[in-house]
Amino acid sequence: MRKQLSHAALVLMVAAGLAACTPGGGPAPTTSAPPGTESPSATGTPSADAETKTPAPSPSAAPVTSGPGQGNAELAISVKPSETGTPENFTLVCVDGAPADESQHPDAAAACLALKNNAAILSPAPRPTDQACTMQYGGPQQATVTGVVDGQPVETNFSLTDGCEIALWNAAKDVLGSTGGAV
Repeated sequence: MRKQLSHAALVLMVAAGLAACTPGGGPAPTTSAPPGTESPSATGTPSADAETKTPAPSPSAAPVTSGPGQGNAELAISVKPSETGTPENFTLVCVDGAPADESQHPDAAAACLALKNNAAILSPAPRPTDQACTMQYGGPQQATVTGVVDGQPVETNFSLTDGCEIALWNAAKDVLGSTGGAV
């Protein structure tokens, strides 16, 4: 009896997990309730875990919140194509939103403008422990940015390990450079 209930519980958990991952909020797989229990639809009352028809927001749709900055920055940027790959290193120096001559960035003008429009893209708020992120893998790329933006120290790492990290990478893609591998 215990083995049957454990198997039924496992089937229900897998089905619920698949329904939660269905793109676009598609229909949930049909399952039968274990013997002796009523399904939520039989009572006419949806369960607390019932699927909604409203799709979850895309992780890339959640921008890092901040306002315009002064556009002053002095940054060292390192982008690794893979864990063992050779990093590409460059500097970005911005003064009032415009690149300085010493910048060695692939698109310094776009990077400086991105920092002037949103100085916090390199200082995202810590991720809440209860934040759900899509379990998607964007690639092995990694980036590190250190320096100063508008007088504030910056030391940030980027990766593409899940939907939340991909969204942060995409928000900072102009600063990470054309070799950043943004998805």
